[in-house]
Amino acid sequence: MDLGIVLQTNPPASRVVETAVRAENRGFTHVWTFDSHILWQEPYVIHSRILEATRTVTVGPMVTNPLTRDATVTASVFATLNSMYGNRTVCGIGRGDSAVRVLSGRPSTLADLRTAVTTIRELANGRTAEVNGATLRIPWASRSRLGVHVAAYGPRALELVGRHADGFILQLADPDIAAWTIERVRNAAADAGRDPAEVTIVVAAPAYVGGDRGHQRDQCRWFGGMVGNHVADIVARYGDTGGGTPKALTDYIAGRRGYDYNQHGQAGNTHTAFVPDEIVERFCVLGEPADHVAKLKDLRALGVDQFAVYLQHDGIDQTLTAYGDTVVPALRPAAPAML
Repeated sequence: MDLGIVLQTNPPASRVVETAVRAENRGFTHVWTFDSHILWQEPYVIHSRILEATRTVTVGPMVTNPLTRDATVTASVFATLNSMYGNRTVCGIGRGDSAVRVLSGRPSTLADLRTAVTTIRELANGRTAEVNGATLRIPWASRSRLGVHVAAYGPRALELVGRHADGFILQLADPDIAAWTIERVRNAAADAGRDPAEVTIVVAAPAYVGGDRGHQRDQCRWFGGMVGNHVADIVARYGDTGGGTPKALTDYIAGRRGYDYNQHGQAGNTHTAFVPDEIVERFCVLGEPADHVAKLKDLRALGVDQFAVYLQHDGIDQTLTAYGDTVVPALRPAAPAML
């Protein structure tokens, strides 16, 4: 299992770059950032600096969207970064949350998301794409290579992932919900004539290493509120049954009373009191290093290829250190020198 980190691009950008370098030095393979251009600084500018300062990590947004960024521009950005830094990028994309809602917009349709996935992937890999009735190619991108991963929760979005995406991003670490979503993605891939094993599975959630479980829950409760934005959309579309979505995912938002995007993704925010301790424990990865290893091994057994750690809490240093010293070696043990 690969390990990644997910960072907000809060100023100063130099601190974001420093954290990315520290993560690479502790064995992490991926560095993801939020993409919400009003709330935080421009991620692609910072991606360029991260790629310049590191050697091997893969870098990309978790997640961009088809509305605030034109798909052809997004493809060109990735192809440019790949040309400069050697194919070390990945594109995470979804329907849009904070970047769109801060502008008083609504998430994109699944049809527009599907078009964006195809356009970005084909153009950023040097192939042709149909755009506004024209057949286009980025002529200087023939050597660029980019995978496009889609973040999803609902049944139709999961089907889109299986049929069209290179990877699936699930933003919560509950093994039961992960099993349900992964099965839906793999079944859709098989129905489309694809090899389900070709779809990379990424689980992303806050991870906090330490002994004070109550403090860790309070620091990570914001995540249940963020996930609740997407769950509320599912319930609005499908009703309380969520179109077959597990009740473990839909029931907890019953007490949700709106959301303040000024506090989006912030520990200790004031609008996530409705998120119970049980949800924080299930959605996040908390406790001592052994607890993290055990839960991540459960996810790996379900077919998860990468776990990406949200680091929006007050235990960043100790969590990065513990992962480098204990968790990464447990999940990716070194081969013996002598057989």
